Amino acid sequence: MTNNITSIILLKFSYLQNFTFLFFHLMVIIYCGVISGNLLIMVLYVVSKSLRSPMYFFITQLSLCDLLVTTDIVPVLLHTVLAGRTTMTLAGCFIQFSIFATSESSECLLLSVMSYDRYLAICNPLRYHSVMTHRFCVTSAIIIWLIGFTVALIDVLIICNLHFCGPHVIDHFYCDLEPILQLFCSDFSIIHKLLIGLLLIILPFITIVISYVYIAITILKIPSNTGRHKAFSTCSSHLIVVSIFYGTLIIVYMFPKEGRSLILSKVLSLMYTVLTPLLNPIIYTLRNKDFKEAFHKFKADVLSE
Repeated sequence: MTNNITSIILLKFSYLQNFTFLFFHLMVIIYCGVISGNLLIMVLYVVSKSLRSPMYFFITQLSLCDLLVTTDIVPVLLHTVLAGRTTMTLAGCFIQFSIFATSESSECLLLSVMSYDRYLAICNPLRYHSVMTHRFCVTSAIIIWLIGFTVALIDVLIICNLHFCGPHVIDHFYCDLEPILQLFCSDFSIIHKLLIGLLLIILPFITIVISYVYIAITILKIPSNTGRHKAFSTCSSHLIVVSIFYGTLIIVYMFPKEGRSLILSKVLSLMYTVLTPLLNPIIYTLRNKDFKEAFHKFKADVLSE
């Protein structure tokens, strides 16, 4: 049982021995960028009437996921980089994993709902406003967050009933499920892949792929180049975010880990826990005319006060 141990030790990035302070300051800059970028998106959605559409509502939920996962992981990562290791209570480790699992699970489901939103907007625009109502969006968001929290809770409850083998050291920068499971004797990998892999990675990914197959077919049927470009531009940002997020997530959780170096695993984990939350607001704002206009209007309103 997990009551054999009371603390978990997270180890530093040993291969960054000569670049500790450079890496630390880089992470601080990225963290500040994640916080400011995602908060800006959420503030603009609240104050700008022009952004009150289903897609922008889901983008704010995506920003909330990014804020949660980076705030959950980066402060501990920064302490580990400077101190060489971080000692967490077992409860603290489980809390960190729960927040991480909830936010990442919710992001997977949010991206699939956003692909359905783009499918309706491009392939069935006459039904768009009757289906993608404010009530539908809010209900979807609530269900998504509840599913994410439930999956994290189930994982923690199962782990609490496993037998600890030791040692209580995790060679990783946060309490992810796979490193935690290596501390226990019982094999939880099959349940993990069924629960996490099938429900939260494969099924949402299949939904996204099917949606974009129909979107691509519809776009190719548009006679004018201008019309095709306009239709594609409405979903290109989402497609980029999906490619980056799911690309790293599938490699980390679905591909066999035998033969993969620990360094590569940590770099891939940094991709979807730190780098992707930084890129998401950049991709959605720099490529989006509505966000640019809302930002300039918000800046003008702030400066005029």
